[in-house]
This record gives sequence, structure tokens and C-alpha cells, in this order.
Amino acid sequence: MTRVPADGELLPWLEPAWARLRQAQAADRLPHALLVVGARGLGKRRLATLFARALLCPTPRPDGLACGVCADCRLSAAGSHPDLARVAPDPESKSGEIPIDAIRELTERAVLTPVRGARKVILIDPADRMNAAAANALLKTLEEPAGNTLLMLIAEQPGRLPATIRSRCQLLKLAVPPSDQALAWLTPVLGAAAAPRLRLAYGAPLRALEEFDQATLDSRDTLVRSFIGIGRGELDPVAAAVAWNAVGARLSLDCLADCLCDLLRLMASPAPPRLADPGLAPALGAFAAYVDPGAAQRLLRRVFEARGLLESTVNALMQLESLLIEWARVGQRRLNLKETK
Repeated sequence: MTRVPADGELLPWLEPAWARLRQAQAADRLPHALLVVGARGLGKRRLATLFARALLCPTPRPDGLACGVCADCRLSAAGSHPDLARVAPDPESKSGEIPIDAIRELTERAVLTPVRGARKVILIDPADRMNAAAANALLKTLEEPAGNTLLMLIAEQPGRLPATIRSRCQLLKLAVPPSDQALAWLTPVLGAAAAPRLRLAYGAPLRALEEFDQATLDSRDTLVRSFIGIGRGELDPVAAAVAWNAVGARLSLDCLADCLCDLLRLMASPAPPRLADPGLAPALGAFAAYVDPGAAQRLLRRVFEARGLLESTVNALMQLESLLIEWARVGQRRLNLKETK
């Protein structure tokens, strides 16, 4: 059974950010633009949506959440509230970007008087998918904001936004919750699997819940064995890349990053480090004795760059081939060093 959080549920680790938003609202100090950032699986868009609905609800609950039953709440839940707009990438576009036309339409709406209440709310999600032209078009709205409009930009990679955009937004950063809080939420559903899944999700509870079912864990185990085999020179990286691509680029790149991070942790720490996958310690420990840390770090940077291009038109198979070939070279250096000792 998978626990699906209720539509209006404020997740426990979001409560500090929610308190900040409520305090700003109560003091009439809400900014004209908020930049909500955090890792995947923390609930950024859930928080933004809950706050948008609360602002548009005329009779919010004592905890500040929308009542969920009034006409405004029903319109918000149906996606048809005239004072709530969402800007997202065009689903028909191969680029996965938010185009300039979408931002131009947004700016036209931002200057209009609210239809039902005192405020309009516009969500841009994910804001880090705006192309350069769209970001430039948004800048004018941020420089000359309408007093009755709140812009909420949601981003997993805020560094991809121009500095001129970031500087004109108030930052609201969501932190990874303490593990005991996350496990208290996950364990009733996942049982003993909660801890390893949370570890693989880097502490993000929603990611642990939604991305690491048993089939995904099995696929990941296959990728890990392949990673080790390539590093040992037992598998052809080009042939392996086909299988990695079939599993999915996101899972493959996440797994490759996990393996390299754990390898670097083993190389850097004299004491047993905390690993994303403790079961890999023996196999990766053998590599740690020979792999050049600089080469592993350079490869890891390339993996991170590849993850940032997942929504682009870059050929995922070619990316995986290149990355696995480089890992094979790093592993081959290990073998060559071992033979000379």
C-alpha cells in the first residue's frame, strides 16, 4: 500500500515554512514574489499550492489552511479559480521549457484586478525551466510588481535562474527534515523499507515514498552490479548503456551519482562513512584503494550536469554511453595500477 497524502494535508516537515508564510501574511509583509526552493521530494509545489488556496479562501481554518468547502476552494481545487494561475512547460514541447508566450500571458494577467477577492496568485512551476527569453520577459513584472498579485516561483535548481530574477524574489528554502521525523511519517506504510528508501532518497520523504517501489529497487540493484562490472573491466560500457537507458535516464543517473558519491566518501574518510547504500561498501572499497579521486570527482560533475539536462532534447543514450565509458577508463586505471604493484 502506498500512502497518498491528502490533497489539503500540510506535511509535518513543511510546518516551519508554513509558519513563516503565515507570519508574513499576518504582518502584511508578504513579498510580491517568492522563490520556493528545495530538493526533489520535499513538497515545494504542495506548499505553494496550499498557500495559494489559503490566500484565496475567504474563511480559512484556524491553522491558516483553506477551508476546502467554500466556492473559492472548490474553484481552486478544480483548477478554474479566476485569480489563481499556473505557468508550466508546454506538454507538447520537446524542449520541456517555459516559453516566452506563457510569461507574456502571465504579465498581462498580473496587472488585472482580481475577480473574486483582494488578491491574485500566479505559480510558475518549475521556474528553472524558463528559457532565456521567458526569464527576461518576467523580469519587467518583477521590477514593476502589481500590488495585488503574488508570484510564486518553484525551483529545484535555482542556480539555473538568472541572478536578476533571484535577487527580486524572497527566498523560501525547504530543508530536508530530520530523519526521525521523516521515518515517523513513512514507517507506518513502508515498514522496515522506510529507512533504506529514505536513505536512497537523500532524506526526501515524498521521493522515498513515490520513487523507490520494489521494482525500482530491483532495477537499481541491477544498475549497481553493472557499475561494478564496468569498473572491473568485466562489462562493455557501450552495451551496458543500452540497458541503463532502458531502465530510464533519471534512475540511471541518480544511481551513477550515488555510486560515485559513496566511492568518494570511502576514499575521503578514514572511519566508515555514512553511505547512500551501505551494502556497496565492500565492492566500492576495493575501487577506493586505486581510483584517482580527481577523476572520480570530474565524472561526478559530469553526471550532475547530465541530470540537469534531463528535460532537454539531449540524447540520453549518448550521455549514458559517454559517462559509462569514462567510468570504465577510471576503473581501467585501477586495474593498471594494481598490475604494477
